[in-house]
Amino acid sequence: MNKIEEAQDILKSLGLPQAQYNEMAALTLLALCNIKESDDWKNASRKSLGVSKGIMSFVNENYNKTYAPNTRETFRRQVLHQFVQARIVDYNPDFPDLAVNSPRAHYALTKDFLKVVKSYQTPKWDISFQNFLKIVGRLTEKYLKERKLNQIPVTLNNGKVLILSPGKHNEVQAAIVEQFAPRFAKGGILLYLGDTEKKDKYLDKKGLKKLGIPIYQHSKLPDVVIYEPHRNWLFLIEAVTSHGPVSPKRLLELEEFLKDCKVGRIYVSAFPDMTEFKKHSNNIAWETEVWLAEIPDHMIHFNGDRFIGPR
Repeated sequence: MNKIEEAQDILKSLGLPQAQYNEMAALTLLALCNIKESDDWKNASRKSLGVSKGIMSFVNENYNKTYAPNTRETFRRQVLHQFVQARIVDYNPDFPDLAVNSPRAHYALTKDFLKVVKSYQTPKWDISFQNFLKIVGRLTEKYLKERKLNQIPVTLNNGKVLILSPGKHNEVQAAIVEQFAPRFAKGGILLYLGDTEKKDKYLDKKGLKKLGIPIYQHSKLPDVVIYEPHRNWLFLIEAVTSHGPVSPKRLLELEEFLKDCKVGRIYVSAFPDMTEFKKHSNNIAWETEVWLAEIPDHMIHFNGDRFIGPR
């Protein structure tokens, strides 16, 4: 057998579905093991790789394949997701708190599976992979616990706790709810909160509809929406960690989207710190607000004729 066939044999032995021991899956395994056609499996190694510049580049260069850049999602969704579930690979082992949509996302063989791979075509193979199958349940449990430790709990003012996926973007969103709202939107009611894994993590359809906000197009909303009934103010807040402040273009889009909403609207770009704010300061719309999680008691107002208030 050639190396692709051998990789398929390994995956098939583990009881994976046929779709996860096809050629693409086999090539993915070879890349993650750093195994070329002339290499022995005993020399497999563990190295973290991204999808495009890591796995796909290795495959294209060493196995004369021509996977186009737009097949990245196929590798990720039809191979790597299942490899993670089967405990063949770890997701973001070097930086487990990376956001789900981070461009730095990477994969590496689990240490336990590396031992199994190294035993392929040796007398230890049968017992090695059988032992792996026996403990894979415990490994899955451990993996889920580790991921859960990195999740971000957010406590709403009604005492309800939401669990957000890991990542800096969601850390800022948590700070908006727990630190910004009590200071600048006292008594505010959370109407919408997105998540990098689930866009509408929290969605108050009834509350949005009552204010004239189109609930069938809630994907157009900013990251966090809070309504303060006492002053009849609506806070529309973008959490910014790599892109997405309330720019002039974004402001016009939101104004059009909210044309039937008659309450006073306040637009806020929320940043984790001053460093991130400086990167985007030339793209923030006038007559909007800026808030930094690292100095939660203060706001920066992008205009000189008034302080915080509706447009």
